[in-house]
Amino acid sequence: MVFAHDTENSLLAAVDLVNAEEPPSTMTTVADLEAFYARHGYTGRLDRTTHELARVRALAPRLRGLLLADRDHAPGLVNELLAQEHAIPRLVRHAGQDWHLHAVAADAPLDTRIVVETAMAMIDVVRADEHSRLAVCADADCDGLVLDLSRNRSRRYCSVACTNRNAQAALRARRAGAAAG
Repeated sequence: MVFAHDTENSLLAAVDLVNAEEPPSTMTTVADLEAFYARHGYTGRLDRTTHELARVRALAPRLRGLLLADRDHAPGLVNELLAQEHAIPRLVRHAGQDWHLHAVAADAPLDTRIVVETAMAMIDVVRADEHSRLAVCADADCDGLVLDLSRNRSRRYCSVACTNRNAQAALRARRAGAAAG
């Protein structure tokens, strides 16, 4: 594990949210939001409204900027987000999870919890100087984000679809080169 469990979860959720807004958007219904909430193990308030969905979707550009910020710019963004949301870190334990950090109340709106948890996770990224684990997908036709938690830092694509598309293209290029040679 590269980061603490809660840090990895927050980063994975933020990358998933940013990528969900890449065309074609995959978070367009309240049911999609509920699935996102469950998939990433969020706890606390979930209103299940189109207003909440819109607020969560609106976070994508802001989170993208934070996740791709370099080590010199990320701290300022983190500090700004935490101050705006009046974040007060505290240790909590719940739902089978051992002690971990939360920085907003469980009844805070979901978009607030997402942005604060992402900012808290970025503290660990900055402190560990692990910005290279966050990047844009290596597929030339994709702007999705990649969170590389692999031991050997080998992840280059945001999804299995991009990985497969590029593997097939490489295979076709090798075959064409072999046939021409």
